[in-house]
Formats: sequence, C-alpha cells, structure tokens
Amino acid sequence: MVQNLKVDTLSNLIKMFADRGITRLYMKILAKNNNRKQQIYFGTSFSILSLFPTLGIFPSPNGDNPIFKAKINFWWMMGSGEICNAPGSQLIFYPQYPEVRFSGFLDSCNNGPSDLLDETTCMAGRLLFLGVHPDGRIIGALLPHTHPVRQEIDQATYLNKIRIFYEIPIEGDGRKELLERLKVIHEKGWIDSKRLDSLGNILPCTASQCGGYTLEAEFGISPNGDAAPDFKGWELKQYSVDNFKRVNSSVITLMTPEPTGGYYKTHGVELFIRKFGYPDKMGRVDRLNFGGVHKVGEKHTTTGLTLTLVGFDATDGKILTKSASLSLLTDTGEEAATWTYVDLMNHWNHKHAQTAYIPSLKHIDPRLQYRYGNTVRLGEGVDFLLVLKAMFQGKIYYDPGIKLENASSAKPTTKRRNQFRVKSGDLSSLYLKMEPVDVSEI
Repeated sequence: MVQNLKVDTLSNLIKMFADRGITRLYMKILAKNNNRKQQIYFGTSFSILSLFPTLGIFPSPNGDNPIFKAKINFWWMMGSGEICNAPGSQLIFYPQYPEVRFSGFLDSCNNGPSDLLDETTCMAGRLLFLGVHPDGRIIGALLPHTHPVRQEIDQATYLNKIRIFYEIPIEGDGRKELLERLKVIHEKGWIDSKRLDSLGNILPCTASQCGGYTLEAEFGISPNGDAAPDFKGWELKQYSVDNFKRVNSSVITLMTPEPTGGYYKTHGVELFIRKFGYPDKMGRVDRLNFGGVHKVGEKHTTTGLTLTLVGFDATDGKILTKSASLSLLTDTGEEAATWTYVDLMNHWNHKHAQTAYIPSLKHIDPRLQYRYGNTVRLGEGVDFLLVLKAMFQGKIYYDPGIKLENASSAKPTTKRRNQFRVKSGDLSSLYLKMEPVDVSEI
C-alpha cells in the first residue's frame, strides 16, 4: 500500500528536503485538472528550464507540429522520507500555444502519490513541492488540499513567486555564498594571474582568457569542458573593462557551441575554411581565416554568408518547425553551418540559468594581475525565446575565430572557436531578472 508523506509542518517538510541534499525548493498549488491524465501545467514559458534541470531536450518524432520533450531525473518522496524514482517523467513544450506540461510522473513508479493524482478523485488546492538537487535530481512531494501545511502556505508572506511557482527558502543559499566569495575576492585587490590544473595545483597563466581562469582559481575551480554551472548552480562570467564605472560597453562571449549541421559538419572544419574562408588580412603567410561579426539578416561582406533564424517567427516569438535552426546561408540557400534550436537551447538553459557577470581590470606591470569589481550583475531566469529575439535584434551575434595554418602543406593545422557574443549593456534582455549587487555592501 502506498504511504503518503508523513509530515505535519512546513518546517519539517523543508528539513526532509534539506536532509536529502536539496538546495532549491519550489511549490505549486494544483488545480483539479492537474492530474495523471491531463498532466500538470507548468506555465507558458521555456523559462521553466531555468528552475528544473533536464536530461536534454529533443523534438517529438511524431506529427508536424513543433513539440519538444525533456526527460527529467524525477523522484517522489513518500512515507517517512523514502524516495522512489519515476523514470517516465518528462516536460513537454508546445511552442504553438505556448505551454509547458509535466507528464509521466507516475509511469513505472510503484510508490508515487497516485491517489492524489487520479483524475476522478483529485481535488483543487493540493500542494506540489519540487526540490532540486545539485546533481540534477528533482525530488517531488505532494500534499492534499486539507493538509495543515496548506494553511501555513496561505499565511506566508515571505515567498518569492517565479512564474506560477513559489520559491521556498531552504538552508544552503548558493546565492549568498556566491556573493560572500565575490566580496572576499574584490577585497583582495590585485591578484596574480593563475589557473588550477586538474589536481587543483596553482599554475601561472599567460593566456588571453586568464581573467576567467584566475577568478575560477579563486573559487577552487579547475578549467574543464564540463557544461555544468561553475559554483553552486551559478555560472561565472568574467569580462574585461577599462573602468569599473563603465561596465556596459564591453563585449562578452556567451557560448561557444560547435555547429551541428551544414557544410561545416558534413565536410569538416578544414574544407569549410577552404570554401568559405579568406586569406589572412594581416599578411600572415599560408593562413586562411573565417571570422568577422555576423548578425541575423545581414550579409557579411567578407564571407558572403548571411546568419538566418530559420523557422522562427520574430513577431509572435514562436518556433514554427521541429527542424528550426540558426543557419549561415549562401545566396543560393546552401547551409554553410547550422545550429539547431534544440542544441542551442540545451546548452543555454543548462549552463546559464543563473549567471553572475563580474567585471575585471588587468595590468601587466610589474606582472600580469587582475582585479575584480564590487558591482556584479546576477542574471536569473532564462527563456530561450529571449535569446532568439536578441539574435533577431542583432544584440547577440556570431563572431567566430577559425583559422587554417600551413594551408598548403600536407599537414595543415586548424583552430576553431565558434563564439556568440553580446555587449554587456544588452545582458538584461536575456534574463527575466537582472540584478546589480554591490558586494562591498553585503
């Protein structure tokens, strides 16, 4: 027999979640039609992905309408706190409405709250709690509409509402720890350029990206290719400025995803450069480049390619087809390189849901050092449609740094950097909430 959760107060419930390593906790009051048959409504925005980690987004293989699905690592907490995996759990995105729904939450789960989710008997006013673990697990708990915790929720005045969810404060506030760490780093003043190796050893750093490496080293982070956020759910983005009072004119690299289609993917980067690249403009011998700022809808004068949002309705802000992509096109429509929206969405939402943007100064005399500013900007709540809109408006642009050296030799060498960039003054357009914080005052 299924045992529903044994808890009597909100504080005890929060402790149960905290004891299982949960660091973020959200709550939704369910309507009667939020059940196993009609699914659970999660809102109208892709921004839900900034709250709940997924195992990857993919287009539904059935039908012509652009429907996207995302598996989640979901578990129910029942009885005295035991957890049971619900492996069929997923989020379904319907861009044409738009609408997001939670489904499959009882599939192959023998110990879930099935009685509270049966479409024939469930009642409005049930409380769904969803706790997020740093490892990506989501643990859910469901309480009936008559539970005493419902009265506590109704009387609570401290809850922060995010779309249709309420955020429940829990121990281990990653935001607070982040700001406290940034305050210490700011108060250090000039810091020698450095990086950490994979074993955590401090090494000198002389590369162009040492400002980021030095900041990461102060957080104890070793450089790696992991797409996960850097610190307790927060991505760290350092950017260079000339003056801490002028932080809106810098250029920031948002992401560096490799193309997933087009000539670049089918023929490789070398043949791509030979076809669409050009001789080095600084006269460096036997070198071909592919670079320059490419904005949506503008043909690049050197490469002859036009960055195009294929399958995106900028007026209504909707994705129209499952195969929609950001594409570099020739005048005849040939795809030089493409990035599907699904791939870009996976990258953006997973790594940038919560991002701290930190300005830095650099000097090289008497040695390379960095200093980090007191005013940081915290971006929270991402919606991939905002990214597409910013691309359409030219705020986000493609600025690659791809080269082929020793091009005429038998063994030419390639370097690839497919980067998407934005001016720091346009960052707020990419988030539902952008907050400047002076860490010297905390």
